[in-house]
Amino acid sequence: MKIEGLLSESCIVLNLELATKAEVIDAMLSIVAEHPGVKDHEKLRRDVLKREKEMSTGIGKQIALPHAKTEAVSTPVLALATLKSRINFDSIDNEPVQIIFLLATPEEMLAEHLKLLGRITRLAGREDVRGRLLSASCVAEVLALFREEEKDFPQI
Repeated sequence: MKIEGLLSESCIVLNLELATKAEVIDAMLSIVAEHPGVKDHEKLRRDVLKREKEMSTGIGKQIALPHAKTEAVSTPVLALATLKSRINFDSIDNEPVQIIFLLATPEEMLAEHLKLLGRITRLAGREDVRGRLLSASCVAEVLALFREEEKDFPQI
């Protein structure tokens, strides 16, 4: 399992025009609404929002990573969006975000969940990768970026 294998064209949206953290989370949940791994969309929403209440998933460096370990999904679900403009996400570095990942994994996949969070953070935390994500003009560029960046990484 790799990021590029989990991301599908239908779960990547570029240059969304949103203004608030709540709008971003709603948009990310809408992006995965038809994902075959989502069994219960309302439970997924509740679990993502519950996790967000515990602590902001604005992880710094313009990135937000709303996530949940949840019975609402049968397989790992991953979505990615870039925003046209940066927005406040209560990030740990107090900087606005422009790149959003949504990750949901089944409850029993704790190790994989943590490894995926780590890989996303490590890759997207690099300035060159963020720049390429923000300048991508199509979904295929995003998928190619992760394929290239993960080529020497082991499966999760």
